[in-house]
Amino acid sequence: MFKYCPSCASEKITFNGKNFFCPDCGFTYYHNTAAASGCIIESGGKVLLLVRGKEPSIGKLDVPGGFVDPGEGILEGLCRELKEEIGWTPPAGVNPAQYFTLFASFPNKYPYKKIIYNTCDVFFTVSVPGLTEKDIMPEAAEISGVCFIRPQDIKAQDLAFDSTRRAVAAYLDYLKK
Repeated sequence: MFKYCPSCASEKITFNGKNFFCPDCGFTYYHNTAAASGCIIESGGKVLLLVRGKEPSIGKLDVPGGFVDPGEGILEGLCRELKEEIGWTPPAGVNPAQYFTLFASFPNKYPYKKIIYNTCDVFFTVSVPGLTEKDIMPEAAEISGVCFIRPQDIKAQDLAFDSTRRAVAAYLDYLKK
């Protein structure tokens, strides 16, 4: 990621898997795990899946969600991502902490422009009776399609990320309880 120290331009900068360190000036950069959220939205016994319209994993299925921005909590980030990606928001006046159910969290690796980002993906679920594909307004740049699929019909190999595959499996276990 760094060939030269951003502080002193030394070529001696090293990476130990967690941080970059320059022995010449003491510069340290921690390459911390990024927070991300996803949501399994259920309606009529089916879940909403998106077809990714860009890399990584273009053409693969994913749940709506994304990275948490600086200054956001996990639920704030989720609500923003749902609005941005699919044009959907929880009903007015509803407390997101009481509306969404947290059911799983998994580490993930997100490759983007030759950098592997370590993420902590937190998954929520919510039931939205009557929601259909016609109600979804996907963001054209990121999403190339939407579909509703019965959870038991989702094929792991069609999902974009390991964390999403694990989340769908956890969701199926969650439904059994």
